[in-house]
Amino acid sequence: MTGFRQVLAVPGMSPLLGVSLLARAAITADVMALTMYVVIALDMSYAAAGAVAAALTAGVALGGPLLGRMVDRRGLRAVLLVTVVPQVVFWAAVPVLPYVVLLGASFAAGLLMVPVQSVTRQAIAAMTAPGQRRAAFALESVVGELSYMVGPAVVILCAAEVSPGVVAWGVGAAIVLGGLGIALLDPPLRAGDEPDGDPADRPRRREWLGARMVAVLTMGFGTTMLLSGVDLAIVATLREAGQVSWAALVVAVFGVTSVVGGLVYGALPRPVPTWLLLGLLGLVTVPAGLAHDWPWLCVAVIGAGLLTAPTLSAVSDTVSRLTPAGVRGEATGLQSSALSAGFALGSPVVGVAIDASAPGGGFAVAGLAGLLAALTGGLLWRRSPAAPSASSASPASEPRDAAAPTP
Repeated sequence: MTGFRQVLAVPGMSPLLGVSLLARAAITADVMALTMYVVIALDMSYAAAGAVAAALTAGVALGGPLLGRMVDRRGLRAVLLVTVVPQVVFWAAVPVLPYVVLLGASFAAGLLMVPVQSVTRQAIAAMTAPGQRRAAFALESVVGELSYMVGPAVVILCAAEVSPGVVAWGVGAAIVLGGLGIALLDPPLRAGDEPDGDPADRPRRREWLGARMVAVLTMGFGTTMLLSGVDLAIVATLREAGQVSWAALVVAVFGVTSVVGGLVYGALPRPVPTWLLLGLLGLVTVPAGLAHDWPWLCVAVIGAGLLTAPTLSAVSDTVSRLTPAGVRGEATGLQSSALSAGFALGSPVVGVAIDASAPGGGFAVAGLAGLLAALTGGLLWRRSPAAPSASSASPASEPRDAAAPTP
């Protein structure tokens, strides 16, 4: 655990992770808040609620690289101002918007979502030495898992006590407070020896967005597609068994084991290739479909849980190593877009498989999606020429890249 202590001892790191947890918990709950508002307050179908959620997610996916590029050029606080103000307007207006207007406004809100995840990853890359980043990104992945465990659950519990409109206000307030908190912290996005945001120092996109970066983004996409599909397959399995009320426990087991896996991975002396982590995650997901009730499902998701945070951590670590400082914002924005796209696509693809076969087929398709992404990413990585590390440290002193396949 020495690596974690060193990371948390970095000035500003603990407050950054704390504020990031608040903001990310709210952002992970925004889809649930809008879903409950559409279904309960507007008395519309789940399909209508899904369209609003899809509009928000599409906006987030498209806006990530654009906001990242703005961070590179204009700085952090300027972008936070541009994003916080629209969030105030949108979430304050949610309870009075007609459905059609809400649909378009959700896309705009996603497009201008406070870039908490990408900014946190940029700051971690700037604030830590190369040897500390694996542990640091493992902690960041743990924060992400905690946010997914807390955010939607709090929204569901609050919705039982107050109106969905008030819940939407609360989610919006937490997003805004998180953005303002990061603005107050103003974490560095470049190390002291890295170039500033001068356009003359900005490398051309083809110099860094090569086959290896595409490979890592593909594996990130495959990871979240798998995770989104697993969530749906859990609900479908328990619904068929008449045990939907136990879904929260199964998801909690998944989340807790992911946190444990992230902490163990961050403490390892050497990294594990991303393609291997994702491949193993896909392999252990497929047999989870054999479980038909909640006790066995709790056992079945342990393997996938233990590999989730390590895989996401390895993706973040490798993106940071491949990215020059001058385009770090755009690269982390692309990473966020790839993750968001995977989450958006996983549920409908797995849903089709469940409808065509059985809930167990959902786990199989989710696992195969992860395996395909691991295979594609691994082949792209191996067939691309080695590129020098974007880190300021000498490549000779660096450990093997987190995504590099073993020979």
